Amino acid sequence: MTIDQQPLGSPFSAVSTARDVTAGLDLSGTSAVVTGGYSGLGLETTRALTAVGARVIVPARRPDIARAALAGVVGCEVIPMDLTDLASVRLAAARLRRSLTSLDLLMAVAGVMALPERRVGPGWESQLAANHFGHFTLVCELYPLLAAADGARVVINSSAGHALSDIRWHDPHFLTGYDKWLAYGQAKTANALFAVHLDALGREDGVHALSLHPGKIITGLQREMTLQEQVDRGWVDAHGNVIAADFKTPSQGAATGLWAATSPLLADHGGRYLENCDIAGISAPGTPMDDGGVRAYAVNPDAAQRLWELSLAATGATPITR
Repeated sequence: MTIDQQPLGSPFSAVSTARDVTAGLDLSGTSAVVTGGYSGLGLETTRALTAVGARVIVPARRPDIARAALAGVVGCEVIPMDLTDLASVRLAAARLRRSLTSLDLLMAVAGVMALPERRVGPGWESQLAANHFGHFTLVCELYPLLAAADGARVVINSSAGHALSDIRWHDPHFLTGYDKWLAYGQAKTANALFAVHLDALGREDGVHALSLHPGKIITGLQREMTLQEQVDRGWVDAHGNVIAADFKTPSQGAATGLWAATSPLLADHGGRYLENCDIAGISAPGTPMDDGGVRAYAVNPDAAQRLWELSLAATGATPITR
């Protein structure tokens, strides 16, 4: 069983930019939280949202670096938060609950990829912790603000990398042997499943959630990979210049998330996985992940509920109740 993944025929495409998607919008009076909003796709997202009037709050593990990167961007502020430290996430959420009466957009753009084996918290695998558990806790703690808004949206950056691994229900923290790419794939599947069940829970409150593949882009996400690894994959040349023909610019990479956050076409299509500014179709098992689409296991409502329950038990996050 999966949710319906039928493309809508969006007016935008893989080459659309952040500016294309937000042209003509007026988000004055709206508030947004953008994790990772000071580098790469997150920075493009923050710039695009503030340019059309939104107030953007950027939680950052390195607030000083974030403020420097956002210098000159009017309409945003930075607060401290580390996604791998749930006490830090809860402090940031409490601060936001004191300063906001509602929250229109929460965009989970921050992420890590292909990390060497690291343990955080009570021994969690670090990619699952940073990409999923941290965002899961933040959304749960901010849910009252989302429910108080008029049609809030939560947009979660997944990746085509979800095709590398379903949730490893038997060993989600790789206690029996670590593989950095399978760990990344599992975390990206978790991002997609998170959107499926969050949308189901939030529907009666007007809270919708979507996940997406932003495309292939060279950003800080690759910081844990050596230059040689990127050369061997055909992404860049020996000098670090992008040579792969199918890579997007950061602005093009931010476009699908901004479309997810603002398009009226998606009002009745929550829980979907998007790519190239449209709903992605289901991809067959074994097909190359670069061919596009979403694996059925990443949009399975039963698996999404199971992951939700696992995540609640692990994090102790505040349950979403009506």
